Amino acid sequence: MEEGKIRGKIARVLKDLGCHDKELSILFTDDSRMAQLNLRYLGRKGPTNVLAFPMADLNVPDKQIPAVESVMLGDVVISIDTALSEADEFGETIEHTIDRLLIHGVLHLMGYDHEEAEALLMEKQEKKLMGLIEAPDVRKV
Repeated sequence: MEEGKIRGKIARVLKDLGCHDKELSILFTDDSRMAQLNLRYLGRKGPTNVLAFPMADLNVPDKQIPAVESVMLGDVVISIDTALSEADEFGETIEHTIDRLLIHGVLHLMGYDHEEAEALLMEKQEKKLMGLIEAPDVRKV
């Protein structure tokens, strides 16, 4: 996937989420490095498809958040090895799989969780955003 294409898709996702003025970093890596990150930061063995590291502490009550807000949402890390395996397993193109993982990671940066009660809300938001970025761009150039 081209960097410009990824930037455009992420910009649309962030705009839809009300974060058009926010930034994030994206790292594409392999399963070996992903397993290291997963163990170091989450205490879990083995690789995973996507990790998200929010800049804001999402467990702090709103009234305790500093008045100066960071423009940086955080970091999303995607394992290309796992993405390729998932694309094959689910019969998706690699572009679709990466789009799905990017959206999943961004939603985690925004505080969404796929555990318990929020799982359905997160899944609904993922589907909506996938439709947004996979729809043809109808803007005139």
